[in-house]
Amino acid sequence: MTNLKTKLIFTIIICIITYLVLDKEIIKADSNIDTDIQFGIGQNFRIYPSGVHQTEPFIAKDPSNPQILFTACNTLNPTTAFRSEGVYSSTNGGTNWFGSDTCKGNPIILHQGDPGVAIDKNGDFILLRLGYPQGLYSHYSTDLGVTWSSQRTISINPEDLDRGTIMSDGNPSSSYYGRTYVTWVRFSSPFPAYFSYTDNIAGSWSSPAQINNPPQRCQGAEIAMAPNGVVNVCWAQVTNTSPFTEDRVGFASSGNGGANWTVLENAFDMNGIQGILPSKGNIRVNGLPRLDVDKTGGTRNGWIYIVTTQKNLAPAGTDPDIIMNRSTDEGQTWSSGIRVNQDPLNDGKIQYFPAVHVDDSGGVNVLYYDDRNTTSDSTGVFLSRSTDGGSTWKDIEMSDHNFKPTPIGGFGQGYQGDNIALMSTNNNLISIWMDNITGVYQLWSVIADISSLGIQRIGTSVPSEFELKQNYPNPFNPATTIQVYIPVNDFVELTVYDISGKEVAELINQELKAGVYNVSFASSGLPSGVYFYTLRSSEFVQTRKMLYVK
Repeated sequence: MTNLKTKLIFTIIICIITYLVLDKEIIKADSNIDTDIQFGIGQNFRIYPSGVHQTEPFIAKDPSNPQILFTACNTLNPTTAFRSEGVYSSTNGGTNWFGSDTCKGNPIILHQGDPGVAIDKNGDFILLRLGYPQGLYSHYSTDLGVTWSSQRTISINPEDLDRGTIMSDGNPSSSYYGRTYVTWVRFSSPFPAYFSYTDNIAGSWSSPAQINNPPQRCQGAEIAMAPNGVVNVCWAQVTNTSPFTEDRVGFASSGNGGANWTVLENAFDMNGIQGILPSKGNIRVNGLPRLDVDKTGGTRNGWIYIVTTQKNLAPAGTDPDIIMNRSTDEGQTWSSGIRVNQDPLNDGKIQYFPAVHVDDSGGVNVLYYDDRNTTSDSTGVFLSRSTDGGSTWKDIEMSDHNFKPTPIGGFGQGYQGDNIALMSTNNNLISIWMDNITGVYQLWSVIADISSLGIQRIGTSVPSEFELKQNYPNPFNPATTIQVYIPVNDFVELTVYDISGKEVAELINQELKAGVYNVSFASSGLPSGVYFYTLRSSEFVQTRKMLYVK
């Protein structure tokens, strides 16, 4: 009998402790003091660990098999100063990579880096690079980058010293299906953008042709294909004196394979950040434009997005911010700037080196370095994502650690690399950046489930009923958090509407496991006023009101 009483008392004590723990977890979730567990973000990893510096990644996807990815970067051996291009391949959507820190296409000794990458309609890999003598050259691989052809000459002009970008037309309905284009800036007056193309990667390239006749020098030409086979090119026009600040963005398009171009020398104004960042080891940075086009066939099919890094020109603040301009009419006119990163304006935090990519659902994704969650001498990596064409944004930290940028010898004063890379495949985002946490710069990556970006589960508790909490802060500017309680696994929608009932943002549209979630909402591009947000599940609907004040 004594043993039975002892067991009963012990059981009661365990039940009381369990109740208090669970109740405490619910209180913690409600007050948002528990540690956030970010869903959709995986562990960071190096795609090809080695002892050489790896910087400036670009990434391409096979148009016929989205599991096949090709990445290239600058590589520099810190001991021998040997410089080349790292070439890395994945056949499973970026989970595993193989390759080499040296492209072995002859002549190996004359490679000078600054690679661009493309995969054509046949699945052939194409590598663009600088070389010696000065100029632009290409190599191709028909075996997923295991072996490489000898070089093909694109240009041997000694003024062709700027890195080029490359894109292959993978649209079967295009009149130029399979054609591969290259664009770059020639460093001789008037510093115009040039292009060349090939219809046969084993053959030759067309003679380099000038795209524009700029009023001031250009830099950083970038290329992207539109869904109808139109070729789009953008560049920065910079001031004429050092540090050659990016002053405006130029844009050109060709609907006949590059035979003729429609040119806007001043698509829109900007104020870039060309120069150094003293707080980050005096690394060199730039505000050069990055470009992508919606090719989904959806409601924003053909929209063009350009991102830059700017400061001291609204909507950018006094510190570097990522700014997007978009065109809904094939580049004829451009929107005013939209601030992409949603940390408070003028908070002293630095964002730089954006990459932009439109995924298969039409989501606009921008990856960039960001020091909002670390000290000023360090940085992490953030992603901003918009599902409404850039009007509103969610910010998600992609890196699981920070690092302290330092310059690399052998690539010019203050060099850390000049760009990072972003691609999507099979509802995943593949982010790639350079990071020196190991002592040398290496390419790091993370694979993120697109459907779960921006949704955070709080703790491990399971609530007893559905509930939609009041957003906080409220009123808000520029961002707020909405907390939802999901008692059972269910398909859930969380949608934001303006006062007229028009949908302005879709925050959740997926199956969620039972739990308590924080969902972020950023108001970029929206006018001040009252907004409503509604939570829907198979057995629950609730709406609340919030106030956005600029």
